[in-house]
Amino acid sequence: MSASAAPIPLERFADALAELPLDTLHAKAAELRNSINHLAASNEQLQYFADDGDAESADAITENRDVIERMRDRIMLLEEISVLGWRKMNEVEKRGDNEPATVNGKPGDQMALNAPDEEGLATVEPTAPDQSSHHQGGSPGDEELAR
Repeated sequence: MSASAAPIPLERFADALAELPLDTLHAKAAELRNSINHLAASNEQLQYFADDGDAESADAITENRDVIERMRDRIMLLEEISVLGWRKMNEVEKRGDNEPATVNGKPGDQMALNAPDEEGLATVEPTAPDQSSHHQGGSPGDEELAR
């Protein structure tokens, strides 16, 4: 990390996650795990030079370890938020609501929890957005093109 850039505090990271859909949280966790793997591999390569007395390599290893620790904290936070999202969907299913569950309160990110299969595994699928609502996005929807 450069001397001029400070890491984002965990609290600000958590605030930024508040409105993200569940699939985005999982993708971010996968991205962080990938980064950890690359930093760990880098540390393994740098260790040879650090063992030979190269101070820059030793400093880089220390910095990478600090970054890895922050990334692990963020992964744990992502997992906690994801579990809360899953619990919310399960509560809706247990209540028997006919309305699909929303993830993080965003109606555009509705998910349906399917019944468990023969192996006891439930699946989650995005539900179709309300077709009567006005299309919001960068390009016109079918309804707008038909006008």
